Amino acid sequence: MNEGGASLDGPRSGPLGSPRRQAPGEDPAADRAAAVGPSSAAAAAAGRLGLHAGNVVGEVGYDDDVDEDLRQAVEAVTGTDLLGEEADEVLDAVLLWWREEDGDLTDVLVDALTLLADDAGICLLTPRTGRSGYVEPSEIVEATRTAGLAQTTSAPAGGGWMVTRLARSRPGRVRR
Repeated sequence: MNEGGASLDGPRSGPLGSPRRQAPGEDPAADRAAAVGPSSAAAAAAGRLGLHAGNVVGEVGYDDDVDEDLRQAVEAVTGTDLLGEEADEVLDAVLLWWREEDGDLTDVLVDALTLLADDAGICLLTPRTGRSGYVEPSEIVEATRTAGLAQTTSAPAGGGWMVTRLARSRPGRVRR
């Protein structure tokens, strides 16, 4: 097991649990799905993430259980490929796929903040209630606050995932 709780011989073996991405042609099922395009539900979910054409989006926690339709829809909305954890560009958003067994959520949120533009946010994707890897809402709240973030919205994202949008906390207003 690595520090993030992921098995070193499983797909999530890189920093922060990053996967070894398969090249086109290595996964025929994924290649067929990419040729068809995202479902209308995934496209609607991607639209609710607040992303726009030209946004640069990073991805953390990719594994074989992610919602490929949502990933494709995000790429379709932005017109750009999702960047892996090794990217060193300033990002407009991060898709963070997180499961209960992935380790310390606070650490990963803080790490994700390092490449985000000042007005950018994190789209935290967690398995829905009853699914393997479900994350308790209280854990999300605690990690979010500790990382200096605030929850803005939560909604179903499709494929058995929930999305919680996180933004940097704004300093409180001074009362006079």
